[in-house]
Amino acid sequence: MTITRDDVIDFIYAEARMIDEGRFSEWLDLWLEDGIYWMPLDYKQTDPDLITSLLHEDHFMRKLRVERLNGERTFSQKPKSRCSHVIQRPFVDTFDTDAGSFETNTSMHYVETRLDEQFLLALTAQHQLKLVDGKLRIAGKRVDILNCDAAFGNIQLLP
Repeated sequence: MTITRDDVIDFIYAEARMIDEGRFSEWLDLWLEDGIYWMPLDYKQTDPDLITSLLHEDHFMRKLRVERLNGERTFSQKPKSRCSHVIQRPFVDTFDTDAGSFETNTSMHYVETRLDEQFLLALTAQHQLKLVDGKLRIAGKRVDILNCDAAFGNIQLLP
């Protein structure tokens, strides 16, 4: 299968749409088993292991998050949170078809709401994608919140 830059960009848009539409199980299927979802706590943070992060999730933790979001007995999600991603066209920083490896950088605004509360985050998402069995999969995702060092409430969904 031949992958184009547009295929990579469309993948990023499709992922955001899945999250906005609450299709969390489908979102989980986009990931490689050993993929890491990372949200640094510090601006320009380089180490997710020795420095505290807002989020650093492996497959088990992503699956647990999705089970909680899909659960009928998740009382903190009654009513359920909703979100909207407004994303800039992703930059494709690495496009290596021979290795089946791709990296993107996407600036976006993320809005999350539940009941009377709504908050806006400005952020940048970096995706490391791999082509596996003819399908793009997420090998890693890093989300840098512009004001990561500010105090804010719980992020319930998936920026």
